[in-house]
Amino acid sequence: MGRLFSTSHHSNYQLLVTVLLSLALLAVDLRSDVLSSVRHVLSYATGVVQRVAYSPFGLSAWLGEGLSSHTTLLNENRSLRQQNLVLSQKAQQVAVLTAENVRLRELLNSSSRVTASVSVAEIIAVSPDPDRQELVINRGSRHDVYEGQVVLDAHGVMGQVVRVGAASSHVLLINDANHAMSVQDNRSGLHGILSGNGQSRLMTLLYVQESSDVQVGDLLVSSGLEGRFPKGYPVARVVKVERSRSSTFLSVYAQPEAHIQQASHVLLLSREESAGIIRESADVE
Repeated sequence: MGRLFSTSHHSNYQLLVTVLLSLALLAVDLRSDVLSSVRHVLSYATGVVQRVAYSPFGLSAWLGEGLSSHTTLLNENRSLRQQNLVLSQKAQQVAVLTAENVRLRELLNSSSRVTASVSVAEIIAVSPDPDRQELVINRGSRHDVYEGQVVLDAHGVMGQVVRVGAASSHVLLINDANHAMSVQDNRSGLHGILSGNGQSRLMTLLYVQESSDVQVGDLLVSSGLEGRFPKGYPVARVVKVERSRSSTFLSVYAQPEAHIQQASHVLLLSREESAGIIRESADVE
């Protein structure tokens, strides 16, 4: 117990000395500038201590900000990639629409040059049979489409309607192996029968005499003699003329003027125009 009180008494004495010393320093500081340099030096020391004490919090904030920035960049990068995909897809659509608009303008310009009444139809399918050159359009009987109706594109004759449904129809193309039509050489006036070979870009002009005036580059147009196709429409262009010693006929090959493989829309010639051709043919006879 005595030791305890002795220790307490010593502590009280130290506290008293400390208080008196502090009061003395305060009095000196108030009345003179002796301690200003000491205070200035101590401010540096306390600043270092403060920075050391604050460094864990600053490091934590810096790491948090860095992680937040990294997450933000990842999210922005992901968003930009998604936007890039969307824009790429839209760019592809724009390219497709641009090409389709070009074809439609060509088709409309062609229809303005045609004196007969025409209607526009869209190609919605093609025949999967490689031996059948046929396509399907989105017009049928309720649109006044009929069997035998002539089908054109912006460049020439494509074929004719062979089957009609309520809302769609099948078109047999001129290059089909079962299709043939009467044509005339636009340069020499030679008449002939142009037959399909079942190939997309090759047709044959049948029974052309060896002495006939036909040359590579000649344009073959519809003659109107069979009473179905209107007269004077581009059909095909001669690409090869071969002479054979074993035959009295020339082998004449032509390519369709119509862009059969690239067309997306077609023109349907009116019934009145076809009827006019039939009447004209009957008058000639």
